[in-house]
Amino acid sequence: MNDWIPAKRHLLTVVLEDYFQVGAFGSVVHRDYWYRFETRLERNTLRTLDLLDQYGFQATFFVLGWVAEHMPDMVREVAQRGHEIANRGYALRGVRERTRAGFRDDLLRAHEALERASGHAIRGYRAGKPRLRREELWILDILAQEGYVYDSSLMPMYRTYRDEPWRRWAHRHRCGEHELWEFPYATRDVGGWLIPVAGGNFFRQLPRRFIARALEHWDRTYDTPFVMYFHVWELDHEQPVIQAASRVARLRHYRNLDQMTAILEDHFTRFRFGSIAQYLELPAAEPARAAIPLAAAVGSALALAPDGNGLGDDASGIDADVQAEVNAPQLPVSVIIPCFNEQVVLPYLARTLNHVDAVLRKDYALHYIFVDDGSHDATWETLQERFALQPNCTVLRHDQNRGVAAAILTGARYAGTDIVASIDSDCTYDPSVLATLIPLLEDDVDMVTASPYHPEGGVRNVPPWRLGLSRLASWLYGLVLQQDLYTYTSCFRVYRRRAIAHLDLQYQGFLGITEMLGTMALQGRRIVEGPAILDVRLLGTSKMKVLKTMMAHLGLLGHLLRMRIQGRVARRKT
Repeated sequence: MNDWIPAKRHLLTVVLEDYFQVGAFGSVVHRDYWYRFETRLERNTLRTLDLLDQYGFQATFFVLGWVAEHMPDMVREVAQRGHEIANRGYALRGVRERTRAGFRDDLLRAHEALERASGHAIRGYRAGKPRLRREELWILDILAQEGYVYDSSLMPMYRTYRDEPWRRWAHRHRCGEHELWEFPYATRDVGGWLIPVAGGNFFRQLPRRFIARALEHWDRTYDTPFVMYFHVWELDHEQPVIQAASRVARLRHYRNLDQMTAILEDHFTRFRFGSIAQYLELPAAEPARAAIPLAAAVGSALALAPDGNGLGDDASGIDADVQAEVNAPQLPVSVIIPCFNEQVVLPYLARTLNHVDAVLRKDYALHYIFVDDGSHDATWETLQERFALQPNCTVLRHDQNRGVAAAILTGARYAGTDIVASIDSDCTYDPSVLATLIPLLEDDVDMVTASPYHPEGGVRNVPPWRLGLSRLASWLYGLVLQQDLYTYTSCFRVYRRRAIAHLDLQYQGFLGITEMLGTMALQGRRIVEGPAILDVRLLGTSKMKVLKTMMAHLGLLGHLLRMRIQGRVARRKT
């Protein structure tokens, strides 16, 4: 490598990640849930590759190790189209979340996955969450020690590194006998404040004229290239909306996505670009340091569990002992799933249920009963397309919206099993928790309810005010029903079919869920609860009007109190 490489070819970097894997959604979309989303990575990556081919540019693609493990064909396609593959860590965690040993382990795990998928040596790195602070620059030492040629994680934003202005430009970092290049994100000095100007999010948020002038100024003024980046998902303005994210996160992620292709084409017309490997004159297709055979290509994440295990119905890959367990007698359970205007959620639900089958099929024969509760969108058509032809699925329909409790009763009356369960279509409770709830339905138990307020349960990303209202409601129901339960309103339950199939409810919507429990309690039936995690809805919108429902709970409390008093009077008369 030369000590300094003048160029007017700027550096084009592309982040290869799916729309749900971004840092802005990290607080609501846990990595364990990535497998639930339908990937849009393949179509967006191919769209990106075609755009780069149109202009004849090569780029450096920073890729998660998770993506390389789950979609190796896609990574290899990028490499075969002439682009450089570089490391972005395994699963998008910030440096400040790791110890040095943890960072090194993550780096090497991703490195191996990327070399296996691409067949090429991995020579560059970018942190999953950039803007390295001064006290985090130790990662550069580890990268140099591990033989990396360059890093591109530094974003000298606002007034950071103002006492080291040279960090704005490409420079060498030395660590003893080791060294590597650092290629920071491009910034514009505005009154002593450094503003990022060459990144996808900044392209979409800042005035286009300001960005254009800043890049033209850099091109005229400095010999060193500016580093530009974008994400492949930014070329997809039709991607699903993660409703659970904050307004700021949604604004940051979705704003002006429909303009991104035009923005890139404008910059591609104004400037020449190449990969970091081209700039450093590294071999274009240097083989991996160790010959790592590419395993049977998956090609898509659609059939993979969180840890990469296949979720399809074909058991040909299961060893003999496990296959024998799968073929052992299974307890039949009907799982009722009410659906009202859930078209956008159903692909997410389908992949989640695939995983549930993999977890529970050793012990349970699950039959899913989907009840379309008079949806106005394409829920019915989507249910028909995705589930109707599957042997373990039944699709039912209400001609008009009757309410979630009515849908559960419809499913229970249809079910042909002694044990029935009801789950939420939005998967706010992990359906695989059925594995712990079903065993609690002992011979003398008629209902098991999931409980996030159980000492071993929990909630994630649910607003505190909503938690407060729920806890207040649970306390009031406990007083009226004289039940020692933590949760009365959860839709996620396991029942004896005979205990609910003939219930006559006054409330058929959300309140009916609580009325079921209250009625059974007043009948003297035994109800227990099991711990579960309640998460915020990620896709689609909740159908419950929280304040209206809370006011209606007062009416239900009065109704149950009257039933309790009337029951006492009747017992006294007899």
